[in-house]
Amino acid sequence: MRITPLDIQQKQFPMKFRGFDVEEVYAFLEVIREEMEELLRENAKLKETIQRTENQNREYKNMETTLRETLMTAQQMVEDYKTNARKEAELLLKEAELRADTMLNESHEKVIKIHEDITDMKGIRRHFKEELKRLIENHLTMLEFDNKREREDSDEAAAR
Repeated sequence: MRITPLDIQQKQFPMKFRGFDVEEVYAFLEVIREEMEELLRENAKLKETIQRTENQNREYKNMETTLRETLMTAQQMVEDYKTNARKEAELLLKEAELRADTMLNESHEKVIKIHEDITDMKGIRRHFKEELKRLIENHLTMLEFDNKREREDSDEAAAR
């Protein structure tokens, strides 16, 4: 059973012969009651402070948990961004390599086409030179034939 300040204040002691001084006992009980009231108020304040501190502690723990989760989420997001950036960079690199390969193949094909065109042009030039040579030879043959005929005609005319 708990003793309250009121219990102390209302406590009655039986009187006995050669007992305590009643006024001193009551004065002492009054001091004890006041001290007990002060202790109870202090105890209530301390309990309230403890409750507030526990609530704050709980809030701080919740904040800590939230911050940890936020940090972990942020770290995961950073890792995801890094992974995505790495994948995107690899994809861009592969696309660039494919474009470079395509351009290189097109360039090789153009070089081959140019070589084929050069070969064709050389053949055309050679054919043209042969045709021109034949044409010149035919004209020379015709000129020689004309000169021979003119000599023959002039020899015939002189012989006549």
